[in-house]
Amino acid sequence: MTAQSLPRRSALALLAAGCAGLGACGFALRQPPNYAFRTVYLSLPPGSSLRAPLTRSLEFSSNVRVLAEAGDLQSADVVLEIPSEVREKVVAGLNAAGQVREFQLRLRMRFRLRTPRGAELIPMTELLLEREIGYAESAALAKEEEEALLYREMRQDIQQQILRRLASVRDLNTPVPAPAR
Repeated sequence: MTAQSLPRRSALALLAAGCAGLGACGFALRQPPNYAFRTVYLSLPPGSSLRAPLTRSLEFSSNVRVLAEAGDLQSADVVLEIPSEVREKVVAGLNAAGQVREFQLRLRMRFRLRTPRGAELIPMTELLLEREIGYAESAALAKEEEEALLYREMRQDIQQQILRRLASVRDLNTPVPAPAR
C-alpha cells in the first residue's frame, strides 16, 4: 500500500458513511407533487398573470392535463377557480416634506377547488402577500423595474402556495379542512 492510497481510501470511506447517514435520516430529494386528479379546469379572470405559470407547473411537473375550453368543464376531475387577483400599491411612508418615501405592494388572490358537480375540496381561500419598497423620485425608472420584479416574485410565491394546497387534496370525495387563522 502506498502512502497516497491511504488518505484516498479514508476519504472514500468518509463519503460513503456520509451518504449512508443521509439515507438513514430520511433525506430525499424533492419529488414532483402527486395530485389526486388527472385533469383540472382553470377558471381565471381575463388577463390573469397566473394562467401560463400554473398550466406549465401542472402539466410539466406532475402529468396533470389542464383544460381551458368552456366545453371541457364537465370532463375535468376538478375545477380550480380564481375569481380575483388584485394588485395594490399603498403609500407606507412620507418624508418631512410630505413626499412619498416608501410604498407597500400587495398581491391578493382568492381561490377554491371543487368538483365539476360543485362539491368543495378546498373552500374559498384568500392569499395575501405584502412587500415594502423604498421610493426615490430621482430613481423612478429603476423603482418601477424593482416593483415589477417584486410583483413577479409575489406571483411565483402565490403560485407555489396554490400548488402545495392542491397537492394536499388526497381524495376527490373528502374536502380539505380550512386553514386555521
